[in-house]
Amino acid sequence: MSIEAEASVVRTARQGGVLVVTIANPPVNALGVAVRQGLLAAVEQADAAAVQAVLIVGEGKAFIAGADIREFGQPAQPPSLPEVCNRIEACGKLVVAAIHGPALGGGLEVAMAAHYRVALPAAKLGLPEVNLGLLPGAGGTQRAPRLMGVRAAAGLMLSGQHLGAHAAFDAGLVDRVAQGADPVAAGLQYAEELLAANAPVRRTRDLAIADKAAALAELDALALETAKKTRGLFSPGKIVECVRAAVELPFDEGLARERALFVQCLESPQRQGLIHAFFAERETAKIPEAKAAAPRPFAAIAVIGGGTMGAGITVSALDVGFTVTMVERDADSIARGQANVEKVYDGLIAKGRMTPEAKAATMARYTPSTSYDAIQDVDLVIEAVFEDIEVKKAVFKELDRVCKSGAVLATNTSYLDIDAIAAATARPQDVIGLHFFSPANIMKLLEIVVPARVSSDVVATAFELAKRMKKIPVRAGVCDGFIGNRILAVYKQAADYIMEDGASPYEIDEAVRGFGYPMGPFQVTDLAGGDIGWATRKRRAATRDPKARYVEVADRICERGWFGQKTGRGFYLYANGARTGMPDPEVLAIVDAERAKKGVTPRKFTPEEIMRRYMAAMVNEGAKVVEEGIALRPLDVDVTFLSGYGFPRHRGGPMKYADMVGLPQVLADLREFAKEDPLFWKPAPLLEKLVAEGRNFDSLNKAA
Repeated sequence: MSIEAEASVVRTARQGGVLVVTIANPPVNALGVAVRQGLLAAVEQADAAAVQAVLIVGEGKAFIAGADIREFGQPAQPPSLPEVCNRIEACGKLVVAAIHGPALGGGLEVAMAAHYRVALPAAKLGLPEVNLGLLPGAGGTQRAPRLMGVRAAAGLMLSGQHLGAHAAFDAGLVDRVAQGADPVAAGLQYAEELLAANAPVRRTRDLAIADKAAALAELDALALETAKKTRGLFSPGKIVECVRAAVELPFDEGLARERALFVQCLESPQRQGLIHAFFAERETAKIPEAKAAAPRPFAAIAVIGGGTMGAGITVSALDVGFTVTMVERDADSIARGQANVEKVYDGLIAKGRMTPEAKAATMARYTPSTSYDAIQDVDLVIEAVFEDIEVKKAVFKELDRVCKSGAVLATNTSYLDIDAIAAATARPQDVIGLHFFSPANIMKLLEIVVPARVSSDVVATAFELAKRMKKIPVRAGVCDGFIGNRILAVYKQAADYIMEDGASPYEIDEAVRGFGYPMGPFQVTDLAGGDIGWATRKRRAATRDPKARYVEVADRICERGWFGQKTGRGFYLYANGARTGMPDPEVLAIVDAERAKKGVTPRKFTPEEIMRRYMAAMVNEGAKVVEEGIALRPLDVDVTFLSGYGFPRHRGGPMKYADMVGLPQVLADLREFAKEDPLFWKPAPLLEKLVAEGRNFDSLNKAA
């Protein structure tokens, strides 16, 4: 690396007795190799120069927002970040870090290696490595406990969350919160005060951890709590081990322990899955339509329908500053719709996360109405009425009548044919699908469903809406169920087959939870309401292949009026309004009766056998969805399942999981299962093609 390149990303300048070291590596001052070299050279320069202090600042909007993600997976280049941090800490001159904007991951590790820290009001401090299956590997696990205390430091690392300036000050992570927006001015003022007071060089490594016995007892409790909460994740347990090393070992030995555990995390397959998830979520917004057209401008939004979904969408829009007009069919319905919206904000007020004044200011942008004429000037309409195509077509005829030319008309549907809905209007070019997930104000996924006749700028507008609503958008084509619900229907069928062949619904749910899902498929059915799936099955009955295997257990349960949590029983029993279900012997009797009727002799399944079938069905249908162009790339399938269906993040999504297991293994499983049921388990041609060519799904992400 030439000196010029280093100089361009790390600049030094004398200001009186202070050497100001400015990191200028836009957009976020990531710690690439040139930055690391520049920082090391600057500290060497300071030690050799006639200066009394060093001030480290970031240019632009960030201090240092972490590692350079472009270096992920590349061979490491010296100097390493631990080396840089240790050299900063060892500096014989006073080192001050002035933090504005993000100081995350390695950025915060640099700041903790400085001798003093001042934060500006907009500072954001955090150690989010856990989100990538890693741990802070440049002394963060050793320095944070010395600054903040053991419990608080472990909590910061395990949550991956950020602290604001004042919270960081209260925690002991920074020494001062300065007003203003100029980190150089704030840092110089603080450095000069410290020099005037003859403040010593204060190395974080030399700070003592108070009451080690109590700290170790806290860590024992935290280790148990973490194991329970993180369901098989690798790095959280290693973070707790590192913090324990900070308490028990001398600093240098603690650093060596941290490095060894950091390398273990690097080598874990979980890191591969988590990093894939991280990058995939940033890729889904890269769509052909966004290159072809700019979004239409929009500020005023209408939501048709005030049920759970309509209210959730309304809250999502209000929360990011839009004005929203909600339309319902009569006075009682709109009153319920408004109550559904207010209930969300009242819940936040009750938890102390919102003030009544903030609620009032937000609700001032909400207008309830029973007349479509109230929305003639809005820019974008989201219909969220009952999942019935005739009802939706009727709504779209009304929207066609009242909405201004150029308004975007969106339908929130989980399954229905959006081309048919668009055809109910004289402006199909303006109609798009926005499949929000419930509760819409919490769930991150937004499937943007692109019908045949829609304009590119409408698709771009939908992606812009997702961005402004802080949703993760995935582009989907039109088919029954789009990406997520189409694949869900298939692996739910696989679960039904496993149940009829011998595993209980409770064993299947347990295996799926063991894999890393928060809930199994039968628990999800009970939560969503069994009647929803029942209605879909009845709707599809006429088009179902008569040769296809069909399991009737869920229908028998629904025929008894057992629709899950809302009726007190479904696949599980929910006594006295309990949220957690208990196994139900009567359900097992229904399963036995169905097996007997079909002449099935039940057999045992291990959790591994259950998951092999469950995942093979999911991956195979995912391959068909990619092959048909319903999903642009395999990563779009991954993000759909990570953000909308509880797929365990550390496994990267179903297609990444298949790549990690190996596509030849998945194909071999499908061929084995096809001996029992050639129709259901027929391998997707794309899967066969990739195996024949020695390629994986990720090769299609790169090609897109």
